[in-house]
Amino acid sequence: MAPPPAAAAALAACILAVAATLAGADDPYRFFTWNVTYGSINPLGSTPQQGILINGQFPGPRIDCVTNDNIIVNVFNNLDEPFLLTWNGIKQRKNSWQDGVLGTNCPIPPGANYTYKFQAKDQIGTFVYFPSVAMHRAAGGFGALNVYQRPAIPVPYPPPAGDFTLLVGDWYKAGHKQLRQALDAGGGGALPPPDALLINGMPSAAAFVGDQGRTYLFRVSNVGVKTSVNVRIQGHSLRLVEVEGTHPVQNVYDSLDVHVGQSVAFLVTLDKAAQDYAVVASARFSPGAAPLMATGTLHYSSAVSRAPGPLPAPPPEQAEWSMNQARSFRWNLTASAARPNPQGSFHYGTIATSRTLVLANSAPVLAGQRRYAVNGVSFVVPDTPLKLVDNYNIANVIGWDSVPARPDGAAPRSGTPVVRLNLHEFIEVVFQNTENELQSWHLDGYDFWVVGYGNGQWTENQRTTYNLVDAQARHTVQVYPNGWSAILVSLDNQGMWNLRSANWDRQYLGQQLYMRVWTPQQSFSNEYSIPTNAILCACGQGLRLNGAECSARSFRWNLTASAARPNPQGSFHYGTIATSRTLVLANSAPVRRQRRVVRRPRHAAQARGQLQHRQCHRLGQRPGAAPRSGTPVVRLSLHEFIEVVFQNTENELQSWHLDGYDFWVVG
Repeated sequence: MAPPPAAAAALAACILAVAATLAGADDPYRFFTWNVTYGSINPLGSTPQQGILINGQFPGPRIDCVTNDNIIVNVFNNLDEPFLLTWNGIKQRKNSWQDGVLGTNCPIPPGANYTYKFQAKDQIGTFVYFPSVAMHRAAGGFGALNVYQRPAIPVPYPPPAGDFTLLVGDWYKAGHKQLRQALDAGGGGALPPPDALLINGMPSAAAFVGDQGRTYLFRVSNVGVKTSVNVRIQGHSLRLVEVEGTHPVQNVYDSLDVHVGQSVAFLVTLDKAAQDYAVVASARFSPGAAPLMATGTLHYSSAVSRAPGPLPAPPPEQAEWSMNQARSFRWNLTASAARPNPQGSFHYGTIATSRTLVLANSAPVLAGQRRYAVNGVSFVVPDTPLKLVDNYNIANVIGWDSVPARPDGAAPRSGTPVVRLNLHEFIEVVFQNTENELQSWHLDGYDFWVVGYGNGQWTENQRTTYNLVDAQARHTVQVYPNGWSAILVSLDNQGMWNLRSANWDRQYLGQQLYMRVWTPQQSFSNEYSIPTNAILCACGQGLRLNGAECSARSFRWNLTASAARPNPQGSFHYGTIATSRTLVLANSAPVRRQRRVVRRPRHAAQARGQLQHRQCHRLGQRPGAAPRSGTPVVRLSLHEFIEVVFQNTENELQSWHLDGYDFWVVG
């Protein structure tokens, strides 16, 4: 028997309340309002520079949150250029709309704002944010994003007495616009060596204060543009406890290499004499460049003097030392915190891969300009973000699967490649470095298992050297000069994801691509829909219904075809010809108060007179006069070359035809 209406309503309300609780009533919201501005900074202490500040701060504000918190960041762009922030290492589960790169988001125009809404879903660890447009990150705008565990989720080490954030990176005296101009100009196609290293925006003044006998967590992220660093603390050991949101076996090191885009966290016990000890970051793998170093201070709270002796020496510069350290990182299989597969651990080494991608970086010259490429394809950022293009089915923008799965020796070329992958595929990716420069690769939306490093050319035989048991999971992997690195990825996060060089000059000049992870079963359980506040630009602007306008723009005349052309006598360069006049023709729908009656003339003379009268109602060359009736004829000379603009002032699509001619639709 059906319940009475009142009871049914109460039952429905109860069900909704329970559903709301299950949907995330326990997941708090954290709100931030950020004003992005230019401001004077002086990190090198010699000459003030124009930096990018967030709420007046350089580096930007630190976000501290807890697993599954909802993060709401309202960003106001007060720069003179479009701006975006990306959240490095935050997986944006089912939500690549919030990833903050040019393939997923329209940039925030100057004077406008955009509110990011994302969740630190199933993650614990050390992350950062930074600007993703042009070379903005070389001027600041970066900051720390630390995700702490819920009380019910233990981490595999005792609670530290406190934690310290170290944002380490290279720095240039030149401004971001100057660096971008240097890259755009061609030349060598790479940035010059940086001028300095900074720790938290300073070359030598960062201080970290703790009590003797206690243990502290140091969170280190490389926020630089292109330089690997080595981090060490005078007289103290570093117990590694986190690598980019996953927990490793807790090995102890004297120093740690941290490459561009990477993050680590280690425990340091203050078990020495109560003095001040040097915290050192030095540049790695920068042949021919002046040695760079930044220093800070680990200050024991009761210290009154500095520890004697020289600064701790860097490790050997050879790649083999660093590679062996990287191989020593092992995934902690007993830790209960978040894992690459949010549903729990699994034996990744026993899963058959569905495909293999071998991606080789290169530095070709295209149209006289140095570019960087992946398997010969140099990525060109389209005016419309790829996520919008895909959402609205806009044609002729994306080069679907235009990057070969392996280097094929084809001529280098430009493109906008997107690799199509299926949700829940399990794939192998090999990064092949054919250059003398260390590479650093990052994948948005995912962690992956780094199963192997090696020298020389990768072959299938190298799979016998893979770690298929406890390989370290992370989101950014280094590839040593003239070497390779191999990863395995479980594609459990639907969306449009950027796979890019973390070396930002190389990313800017084309060393990147996108991966579309997709399933035809459309559901919020797979992916969220476009945000209601999404910024629409270029082909996405005003196209929430379809992509017809940009599809039309994609039509191009084949200049090499030999068949009939608009000019029957052959092709010519129409864009170089001066126009003799411009007609701007605007359609409209005026209301005529009186029906116009045209009577047939009684004889030819009267007809000629009426025609002469009607010629007074000539067509104006531009709109603006009062509506009127007439029989307009525009007189034009043979061989004129004219411009005609059709202006649609109504909500109805118009279609215009010209008898006797073809014409070039130039805009």
